[in-house]
Amino acid sequence: MKVAIVIPAYNEADNIARVLRRATRCRFVHEVIVVCDGCEDDTAAVARRFPVQVVELATNVGKGGAMMAGVNATDADIILFLDADLVGLRTSHIRSLLEPVTSGRADMSLGVFDHGRFATDLAQRLMPVLSGQRAVRREILEGVPELAQSRFGVEVALSRYADRQGFRVVKVRLPGLAQVMKEEKAGVWRGFRARMKMYWEIIKSYR
Repeated sequence: MKVAIVIPAYNEADNIARVLRRATRCRFVHEVIVVCDGCEDDTAAVARRFPVQVVELATNVGKGGAMMAGVNATDADIILFLDADLVGLRTSHIRSLLEPVTSGRADMSLGVFDHGRFATDLAQRLMPVLSGQRAVRREILEGVPELAQSRFGVEVALSRYADRQGFRVVKVRLPGLAQVMKEEKAGVWRGFRARMKMYWEIIKSYR
């Protein structure tokens, strides 16, 4: 059973090395794929310092499109998605996310931050379906209608599809894991605008 990690990234040159240091050290993962979603910074160059496959998209297609570009770049049976801006990622987190799916106990695992940072912990406790950390069987991803067009609504689309189809979903606590807030990356105003855009794309996915 082949396992791949797919990391969609948009302008994450300052953060992605932190994630790749851990992701590329997992002996139970066969390949790591970084998808640069129309990046305008050095994300691709930073990623190429590690033993990973880098997929560069000419234009920004959104998170859903970037995730599916990563899926299409591998023949792995199980895909683990990780955000590129994680803080505190450990090998144990990756193993915990994969185990329910590789063992056959679940069709999808859903990571929930725990005792990382208050803001990100709270957001995921209120809306765990928005978590970007999840392992999924390939055939599920290939069955979700228009997943590549879902942009930031991709996590909601995946969770709703799994629920409707009766797939087994297991929530996995990820102690000490968090991520960089948009306001920290781009400044308060630009970060706020990016967050509002993200929320709007998520709201549209509920229609």
